[in-house]
Amino acid sequence: MESVVEQSCPVCGAEDALRMLAHTSEIPYFGEHTQITMSCSSCGWRVTDFIPAEGKKPGSWSLKIQNSEHVSARVVRSSSCTVRISELGLEVSPGASSTGYISNVEGVLERFCAAIGTIRRQADRDSDDETLLKCDELLERIEQVKCAQEVVTLELLDPVGHSQILHEDAVSTKISDDVAKALDPGPVYPVFDIGSEETN
Repeated sequence: MESVVEQSCPVCGAEDALRMLAHTSEIPYFGEHTQITMSCSSCGWRVTDFIPAEGKKPGSWSLKIQNSEHVSARVVRSSSCTVRISELGLEVSPGASSTGYISNVEGVLERFCAAIGTIRRQADRDSDDETLLKCDELLERIEQVKCAQEVVTLELLDPVGHSQILHEDAVSTKISDDVAKALDPGPVYPVFDIGSEETN
């Protein structure tokens, strides 16, 4: 279902340019989820999130990555989720422009590789040998994780509880309100009034 959003774009301010697309589907073993995508036809701003049909509480999911099955495990990451691999010193917080995604553990590792690659290119331009060495070491260790030659734990910490890891070895735990409040909540969307105009 696509709806016109009767509010100006929060990025460029264009009137009548915002659209909200909602798509509900059943994700095996996760249950029913709604994918919400907001987009602006004027500036191209776009954000996606995943919302489970059932109410959730702040929680975390963790998976010790020890074999190829773990690398293939399905991951649903909402826009409010912090992703952490403590053994590698890696963590990504949601930030103001965070979006949700569905991937697998390997896809999450690839996102870390892409971020490290960006830092490496900048270090190469700046002739920063120390940073280059650290980036190369991290990229090599991530490759070892993918090949099950190094064991690390992937953690998803979500103050709204919308993120999950699909594997029988994944562990789900509740987190306290204090811990949830300390986490970055991700993007704060303006309150929208949804117009009555809808198209299929």
